[in-house]
Amino acid sequence: MDTRSYAGPPGARRSWPRRAAALLVGLGALVGLLLGTAVPASAHAALIGTDPADGSVVKTAPQRVVLTFSEGVLLSDDSLRVLDPHGTDVAAGTPGHAQGKNSGATSTVALKSGLGDGTYTVAWRAISQDSHPVSGAFTFSIGAPSRTDVDLSGVAARGGGAAGTLYGVGRYVAYAGFALLVGASVFLSVCWPRGALLRPLQRIAATGWVAMAASTIALLLLRGPYVNGKGLGQALDLGVMRDQLQTRPGAALLSRLLLLAAAAVFLAVLFGSYARREDPEERADLAWGLGIGGTVIAVGIAATWAMAEHASVGIQHQVAMPVDVVHLLSMAVWLGGLITLLTALWAPSLAGRPIEPYAVRRFSLLGLIAVTLLVGTGVYQAWRQMGSWRAFTDTSYGRLLLIKIGLVCALVAVAWFSRRWTARLGRTPATATAAVATTATATATATAAAAAATAAPASVPAAAADRTKPAVAASGSGGAGGADSARAQQLRRQQAARSAARARKVLAADPFRGALRRSVLAEAAVAVVLLGVTTVLSGSQPGRAAEEQKALAPAPSASSGTGTTSSGQAPIAVTVPYDTGGPKGKGTAAVTVTPGRAATPNQVRLVLKNTAGTPVDVPEVRLAFTLPAQNLGPIPITLKHTGTGRWTASAAQLPLPGTWQMSVTVRTSDIDEVTETKKVKVTS
Repeated sequence: MDTRSYAGPPGARRSWPRRAAALLVGLGALVGLLLGTAVPASAHAALIGTDPADGSVVKTAPQRVVLTFSEGVLLSDDSLRVLDPHGTDVAAGTPGHAQGKNSGATSTVALKSGLGDGTYTVAWRAISQDSHPVSGAFTFSIGAPSRTDVDLSGVAARGGGAAGTLYGVGRYVAYAGFALLVGASVFLSVCWPRGALLRPLQRIAATGWVAMAASTIALLLLRGPYVNGKGLGQALDLGVMRDQLQTRPGAALLSRLLLLAAAAVFLAVLFGSYARREDPEERADLAWGLGIGGTVIAVGIAATWAMAEHASVGIQHQVAMPVDVVHLLSMAVWLGGLITLLTALWAPSLAGRPIEPYAVRRFSLLGLIAVTLLVGTGVYQAWRQMGSWRAFTDTSYGRLLLIKIGLVCALVAVAWFSRRWTARLGRTPATATAAVATTATATATATAAAAAATAAPASVPAAAADRTKPAVAASGSGGAGGADSARAQQLRRQQAARSAARARKVLAADPFRGALRRSVLAEAAVAVVLLGVTTVLSGSQPGRAAEEQKALAPAPSASSGTGTTSSGQAPIAVTVPYDTGGPKGKGTAAVTVTPGRAATPNQVRLVLKNTAGTPVDVPEVRLAFTLPAQNLGPIPITLKHTGTGRWTASAAQLPLPGTWQMSVTVRTSDIDEVTETKKVKVTS
């Protein structure tokens, strides 16, 4: 048969590119509209104000320290520590929320009376409304700045260390288990109900259930160490676990466990009475019950993520949470269904019971619907979490999102090939037809031979039978019959093995089935990587929040200190080349920090020069410092334009000594921007 006839009518081939182009144009217009009309919001709490201000010098000791965040935060007993120059905690009482409007977005603690002059370090920790821990530190001085002996190296940042790594692994396993559980259940109940009797396919859904249950229990145990940053020893602390169960993320994990108990009952019915039911009417009635119950369970499990993570905070959270549920369910139906289809196509134990073409076509249609919903909800989530085109390149969340978009495009491209082979599946070409005919003839011949062998004793002539009677009597009444029965069973086993081998040859002779197997394998491989990127994204600070934090971060206040060095230490002087890629986008940024010491007011000077060595102005320049060893920062430095190509900042304080990473961002036009980094050594 000419395989060209499977491509569809010529009109369909000509119209498909136009429809695809129209779809891409419409999707691009929607993305542009959403991102172009973004409004401020946040997810992950960002510190937007402190009292006393970061780097300020106050004449008298304040009665308390107040921090203001971009959203509500959860506090613990050690959320705020105020350390004097010798490292002694001078906080009085436990942290709490300040009185007044938006009190949930504040953190405050009273200070002891009689505080002396010097530089004080405030170390803070909190939990965002989207369940992720945030932390940081800043300094202020009483009377005059001084040297400080504060060392935060023994304090683990929240969300880091072994607990953070294990928590991330647990979240990935939970997502993967959800995809296997939901995707396999949908595939075996909607696309191929007969497959629910096959053990290899049952194991996929069971594996998903076990993975979800184990990871949820592990996440409950790790939640305390993850948010408190005090090591894995807290994993079995009942008090810590009780406190976490009273939070929204803890309640979501507990709800997930209860829903998994209902999911176990669902699987027992699906693989038991439903799969074995023969009466069509009874099977239809049971299918309705399974469909309604399974949908409720799947939506409930997906909601445990939506109610506790990014979708639950920020703008339009009432819309974002159901959209997130649809996004998760679409991902699970597609990815889990792909794994189930891949097993049905590749598992050697299923060669004798190959998947029917109608089941593949059903999943192809279901996958198309899931991908459409996945893309649509993903576009909305991208707009909501990013807010601007610039955040795609300026934030780690945006760069990860670009990787995810690329993977989705690759996945859709591979899925198009899978759908193409699916349409041709079952239209057996000549080679496969010949193989099928040969297999049928061989099977019929072998079956007839087996039947003849089984019936041979009955056709023995009477005379021969009479001659054998004494032998039969001597050997016992059942000896000959037992030998014939064993021989017949052996022939049947051999015939079954030959039939399975021929069935595998028939499947291998179908080029469309082989192409589908390879495309589904590639599709599943890309989807697994995509799931990993999605897991990292769900634990990262969204681009909109990162941009907001940069815009609203507290600026260092002016100080009465002069910023001169008393030890004759040379200031930090660094020259960084930059190239924004646009017209007149090349030059150098010279940064000087005097005296270049920690916990001391520093004078910062920044000079931009073009390639000719002439000072040049740009629309925007930003400077920030990060201390990776302590997970501290970025600490933005507010620069004041003082002349052509010159910017300064007064009383800029870096709270701790160490190797800091200095970031200089230069923007030379609306679209040409670059960030260059350089390591600098800050001493005490």
